[in-house]
Amino acid sequence: MGSFLRLLFLSVVMLFVTACQTNAPVERVTVGTVQRFIRQGMTSAEVVEALGAPNMVTKNAEGNETWVYDKIHSECETKRSDSGICLILFGGSNTKISGSSSERTLTIVVHFDKDSKVTDFSYRTTSF
Repeated sequence: MGSFLRLLFLSVVMLFVTACQTNAPVERVTVGTVQRFIRQGMTSAEVVEALGAPNMVTKNAEGNETWVYDKIHSECETKRSDSGICLILFGGSNTKISGSSSERTLTIVVHFDKDSKVTDFSYRTTSF
């Protein structure tokens, strides 16, 4: 029984160590992420590590790749307001519901040379 517990303990420790060492890509890509991590001369593997997989990959006539990342973030907010005076005096409810939504987009374009190294990158954000 002691060897079983030891094996179980080692398995749990190895699982924990493996989980802590993964270099998962950034979940939410922001302008700050691009400014902080993307540099000319980076390899395509380093870009994937920083930003994750691109949404679109194209090649030009010379065979150089261009990667495009399109990220969209939507927020919705609903507000409900009750008029307590109507509820107390008239036994009814005067509820107003209002809402708003906003969207932000981030488009990142990364150009690579024939050796799969970053030659140039740009980004654009919009809010509406």
